[in-house]
Amino acid sequence: MLSKKIEKALNEQINAELFSAYLYMSMSACFLDKNLEGFGNWMYIQALEEFAHAKKFYSFVIERGGRVKFTKIDEPRNEWENAEKVFEDAYAHEQYITERINNLVDMAMDEKDHATGVMLQWFVSEQVEEEANASAVLEKIRLAGSKGSGLFMIDRELSQRNFDAAEYE
Repeated sequence: MLSKKIEKALNEQINAELFSAYLYMSMSACFLDKNLEGFGNWMYIQALEEFAHAKKFYSFVIERGGRVKFTKIDEPRNEWENAEKVFEDAYAHEQYITERINNLVDMAMDEKDHATGVMLQWFVSEQVEEEANASAVLEKIRLAGSKGSGLFMIDRELSQRNFDAAEYE
């Protein structure tokens, strides 16, 4: 059974994950509007991952006898100057989510909620990957520049990203 404090925090994280999906869909739309299909694909896959993260929290709250409560999702930003700015925001957002996950881990430890602590370890590892992926693309953009053939080479590379729902079961 979840404590009310943990239940509330996990519900807030569900909302944060859904906002993340919403943000990445907005980033995808921005790229697709500029005919950068690979970048759009990368962000679309990122949005699917964030939705899967929300679902993982959702399932855990229910499994532990808690009640999932959805709240309003804020409107995400819709326009960016260039690909570098988009990925700067994506990387900063992943750092923010990492901080939230770390705070949840601390709370689970304080509450001696071992089951939640174990579940959150998956997210700790996932956030290392999330930050590394966003940072790697950002660094490639910085090396290649936000315009020209280098950007199109990165776009082609990013079009290869796929989503495997089984990774989130």
